[in-house]
Amino acid sequence: MAALFSDALFLPALVLAALAFAVPRFLARVLPEGVKPLLLNAFFSTMILFALSAAFFVVLYVWQGLSWADLTEGGVAESVAFFGRLGLIAALIWAPIMVLSVAGLPRKWVKETW
Repeated sequence: MAALFSDALFLPALVLAALAFAVPRFLARVLPEGVKPLLLNAFFSTMILFALSAAFFVVLYVWQGLSWADLTEGGVAESVAFFGRLGLIAALIWAPIMVLSVAGLPRKWVKETW
């Protein structure tokens, strides 16, 4: 199961895609309806998904046997930059799904109209 989850591309991509769909939907419950809150939702979703995808890669590296000492061997700042780059690269997977999820939110508005 560990090999299927971390070595293959399918399940990590599926997890990132599910997060990209769920995060804007969850934030829509907290934020009010309207165009400005919708733009805030997109911004907050982007920041949250970036952080979650970087953290997801940290978990995958640890899952495959890399120790915390090995992760920070070159320095904490270098490790943060490395996993930040991986989080940005993962945006190729989660960004289109997040945009579609945010774009579908106005259909569920009750008080505001698009």
